[in-house]
Amino acid sequence: MTMLSTATALLPTIASLLERLIPDPEQKAAAQLELLRLQQEGAFRDLDAALQVNLAQAKINEVEAASQSGFQAGWRPLAGYVCVAGLAYEFLLRPLFPWLLTVAGAADVPPLPSLDDVLFELIFGMLGLGTMRSVDRWKRVSMIANPK
Repeated sequence: MTMLSTATALLPTIASLLERLIPDPEQKAAAQLELLRLQQEGAFRDLDAALQVNLAQAKINEVEAASQSGFQAGWRPLAGYVCVAGLAYEFLLRPLFPWLLTVAGAADVPPLPSLDDVLFELIFGMLGLGTMRSVDRWKRVSMIANPK
């Protein structure tokens, strides 16, 4: 846990302590305003850090895509082609090929092996559809919208 997240987590506790320790309503309001300002600065700092990381990753992606090396620039499209080939195999070739062989007169056609166990994990990972990332984004957005 970072120092900033620890301080942000302690802000409600500090605010409740301020209510008990500072009897003057004007001073109490000023102290609470200062706490809110500190909390907002921390949230903006977190947002700025995340933005900088995303911008750096975008630059890396741009450099990789512009590379003349097929190995460096082509790994992402190749991973996409592998996913598409896996989907084509699983949903077109695997069910239709044994049927076509049976219709053509081949006897006792064994079923083709399935990729179903790992195919969707691969595709979801490549497309960034993981639940953990979605939950993380949702929590971050709700924390920014409703800071506590």
